Amino acid sequence: MEYNDAMKNRIKRIEGQLRGVLKMMEEGKDCKDVITQLSASRSAIDRTVGLVVSSNLVECIQDAEEDQSAEESINEAVQLLVKSR
Repeated sequence: MEYNDAMKNRIKRIEGQLRGVLKMMEEGKDCKDVITQLSASRSAIDRTVGLVVSSNLVECIQDAEEDQSAEESINEAVQLLVKSR
């Protein structure tokens, strides 16, 4: 699977969010603020996981081998989503 620039940029933004959380912790910021930022980071990660899985699913269905049905590809994608939770 090829990861496009939009996906990579999402990860870079998440990386920046997490660095910001670490800085907040080092500065002793309020717990509520840290949790808010951690929750935002988790949501961003969840959305990115969904994007990657859905893109992979489309690619798998398009490239499905003769011995693997589209249903199997969908089941694999669902299992990936379940594992990510």
